[in-house]
Parts: sequence; structure tokens; C-alpha cells
Amino acid sequence: MGKVILFMGPSSSGKDTIKRRLIKENKFALKEMIMSTTRPMRTGEVEGREYYFKTVDEMLELEKNGKIIEKRTYETAYGPWHYFTTSSSIDLDNYNYVGSNTLEGLDQFVKFYGMENIISLLIKVDDGIRLQRALDREKKEENPKYQELCRRFLADSIDFS
Repeated sequence: MGKVILFMGPSSSGKDTIKRRLIKENKFALKEMIMSTTRPMRTGEVEGREYYFKTVDEMLELEKNGKIIEKRTYETAYGPWHYFTTSSSIDLDNYNYVGSNTLEGLDQFVKFYGMENIISLLIKVDDGIRLQRALDREKKEENPKYQELCRRFLADSIDFS
């Protein structure tokens, strides 16, 4: 059986950058684990590359059919945004995966696949660096959501304290 490597850390800590580099170097034959979300697509994002973008109804149908491994909801300044991973996006019988998640998501992955199949790594970066990265990313958006950036930054400070 394959393994799932999960990077955890606050937003803008570099999880996705590390994940992409590991996949690009291809030393470990890792497949990228792509999550789903109900949040709006950001400028430059591509369906199936960063996320699978789903409607709330699609998410509820997947949940009803027992296809969701882990799920969390954030009460944002723009309404609830759901992030989740589906079992149909992971084939541990044939592949190893790398992805990013939260501490709560890690617990749900362990319950679903067992501790022996999960490798977890926590990424820590100075808050000032994280805040600047997040601000630089948000400035590139056609409609920057600075209020949500601040909410997320503060929430991560508590979640990863």
C-alpha cells in the first residue's frame, strides 16, 4: 500500500511550493493529491491543478455517497467555503501521494487510511514572511479579498500556536 505525505502549516508557509518541487524532481514517484473546494477560483488557477472546484450541491452528493475523506468549512467574509478530499482522487493501492492539509485533516486521514500510511510534516515560517507572501499573492487578484486574507492569517495564528 502507498503512503500519503501531508504538509501542514499556516497559509503562505510554502506548503504548495515544497509539494510542487518534490513532484517536479520526481525522486520519490509521488502523485499530487488534489483537494476540492467550493470557494471561487482565484486568478490563474486551473480546474484540477490547484483544486477541483465544486458546488455545494456536488459536495453534499459526494458526502452522501461516503466519498469524502476529510472536510472542513471556513466562515469567511464571503460566506462559508468548504475544502475537502475525496476518496476517488486517491489510489493508495498503486501510488504514493503528497498534499497539504490542516491538523484536523490529518486526524481524518489517519482514521481513513491508518497511521502507518500517513507521513506528516509541519512547516513553520516567520509570521512577517507569511503575511508578506499572502499580501503579494492577493495583490495579483482581479478582486483582492484582503478581509479574508486577514481573517485567515489570524485564524492560522491560533490554529498553529
